[in-house]
Order: sequence, then structure tokens, then C-alpha cells
Amino acid sequence: MTSKRELIEPTPGDKRYVRRDEEGRFKTVVDVGRSLAADQRQDAKTKATPGQGDRGDR
Repeated sequence: MTSKRELIEPTPGDKRYVRRDEEGRFKTVVDVGRSLAADQRQDAKTKATPGQGDRGDR
């Protein structure tokens, strides 16, 4: 199981979802607007657990 995606805001107005690896480094970084748009375009076959919204239906 991968880590939960966490919301960060490195500069005001620039929000991103990140996942970290076992050592705490960023594994994936995705802009919030693009991530939410991609979530809405796809119909997933599985339900996602909280914090894993990009990995299934909500």
C-alpha cells in the first residue's frame, strides 16, 4: 500500500498533492486542479479509502 496523498502549499496559491516514499522524500507531485479534473474524467471500478482519492471512485 502506498502512502496517503498529502496537500501542501509551497507558495501561496500553489496547492499540490504529494506522496512520500519510505524515507520521506516526494515520490509523486501533482497540481490540485489537474488532479481533481482527472478524477472527475474517469470512472474507476473500485472504491478508494480516505486519502487515496486518485486511486478509485469516491
